[in-house]
Amino acid sequence: MHKSVLSLALAAFALGGCSLIPDYQQPPADVAAQWPQGPAYATNEATSNNTSELSWQQFFRDPAMQQLIATALQHNLDLRVAALNIEAYRAQYQIQRADLLPAVNANGSGSRQRLPAESSSTGAAQINSQYSATMGISAYELDLFGRLHSLSEQALQTYFASEQARRATHISLIASVANAYLNWQADQALLQLTSETLQAFEQSHQLTVRSNQVGIASALELSQSRTSVESARVRQAQYQRLVAQDRNALTTLLGTGLPANLAVSQPLASQLLSEMPAGLPSDLLHRRPDILAAEHALLAANANIGAARAAFFPSISLTANAGSLSPDLAGLFNSGSGTWLFQPQINLPIFNAGSLQASLDYSKIQKDIRVAQYQQSIQTAFQEVADGLAARHTYQQQLQAQRDLVSANQDYYRLAERRYLVGVDSSLTFLIAQRSLFSAQQGLIVERLAQLSSEVNLYKALGGGWSDVSQQSTAKPRG
Repeated sequence: MHKSVLSLALAAFALGGCSLIPDYQQPPADVAAQWPQGPAYATNEATSNNTSELSWQQFFRDPAMQQLIATALQHNLDLRVAALNIEAYRAQYQIQRADLLPAVNANGSGSRQRLPAESSSTGAAQINSQYSATMGISAYELDLFGRLHSLSEQALQTYFASEQARRATHISLIASVANAYLNWQADQALLQLTSETLQAFEQSHQLTVRSNQVGIASALELSQSRTSVESARVRQAQYQRLVAQDRNALTTLLGTGLPANLAVSQPLASQLLSEMPAGLPSDLLHRRPDILAAEHALLAANANIGAARAAFFPSISLTANAGSLSPDLAGLFNSGSGTWLFQPQINLPIFNAGSLQASLDYSKIQKDIRVAQYQQSIQTAFQEVADGLAARHTYQQQLQAQRDLVSANQDYYRLAERRYLVGVDSSLTFLIAQRSLFSAQQGLIVERLAQLSSEVNLYKALGGGWSDVSQQSTAKPRG
C-alpha cells in the first residue's frame, strides 16, 4: 500500500513541467557613469567602492551617538514591524511552495449501524459494520505549465523584497537617530550660547541704564539695549522648547527611554564622523537595499506573468489513495481486504468572457509599473548621492567662511567694547557689535549642524550602515 501511494506521488511530481515566466532582462539604469563635475564637487570623489563595508560603528565616532543607535536597533518599533513582515512573507512563500508537492494523508474510519426489522431486507433487525484505513493524495494539481512554480517564484521574490525593505529601514533608522541626536546637541549648544549672550546683554543694559541716569546715554540707546535683552530672552525660551522636543523625538525613535548611563557627548566642533569614499554610480545597484527591493518586486511581477499565461492551458488534478476495507475491525488488514482509488480530473478553460486575457494584461502592466519604479529608485538614489557630494564640498567651504566670520566679529566686538568703555564710542556701536557676534556664533552652530546632517544623509544615500547584515546572502528560506 505504501509503495503504490509513493509511486503515484513520484509520478505526479515528475509530470511537473515547463515554466512560462518571461526571460528576465535587467532594465537599464539610465544614469551617468560618473558623478557630476563642477565647482560644487571635489575632484576625487570616486576613489573607492567600499562604503557599504564601513559599518555605522566605524562611521559614527561619538560614543553617545553609538549608544543611542544601538538602543534604537534593539527597541525601535518600525524595525520590529519590518522584521515581522519578513516572517509573514516567509510563511506565505512556504505555503505557496507546499502546493508544488502532493499532500499525503492517512485516514482511518469506522461505522456501525442498526437497521430495524421493517427497514431490513431480511425482515429481521440487522447491524452493519464497516472499517477502513487509507493513505493517498487529494486534488493534487500537476504543474504541467508551471503555474504553481510561477506563484512560488513570485512569493519567493516578494520575500526577498521584504528582506531588503528591512535593511532599508535599518539604514533609515540609523540616519534618523543620528540626525535627531545632532539636532538635540545643536539646540543645546544654541541654548547655552543664548543664555551666555543674555547674561552679557543684561550686563551691558545695566551699564546703559547708569549712563542714561547721568545723562551720557540717550533714551534711544537705553531702549535699544533693552530690546537686545528681551530678544535674547525670546531666543532662550525658543531653544528650551526645541531641546525638550528634540529629546522627545529621539526617545520615540529609540522605542524606549534614553539610556540612564548615556556616554558624554562630544562637542559639535569635534570629529564626530569618519571620512567615506563615494564609489561609482553603478555601485548603488548592488549596495542600496531600496534598489534591490525594487528589483525583487520586478522579478515577482515577472513571475506573475508566467502564472497568468499558464492559466490559459488545461489543468489536471489527481486524487488517489490505497488502503484496506473490512466489515470487521479484526480483519481490516487481512489478505484480500485491499482497496484503491485513482481519480484524475482535467479542467479546460473554454469561455470566461476575457477574464484570463485581462489577468494576463494586468500582470504585464504591473511589470511595466515595477520597471518604472525600479528605474525611478535608481534615479532617486543617483540624485541623493549627487546632492550629498555637492553638499560635502560646499559645506566645507561655507563652514570655514562662517568660522572666519565669527573670528572677525570677535575682533569687532573686542574693539567696540574697549572704545565704549573708554568713552570713544556710544553704547549703540557696542550693542551692534554684540548682536553681530551673537548672530555669527548662532550661524556657526547652524552651519555645523547642516554639514554633519548632510554627511549622515550621504552615508545613508550611499547604502552604508548595514554591513553587519549585508554579509547574509539572499537565499531561499528553509522549510
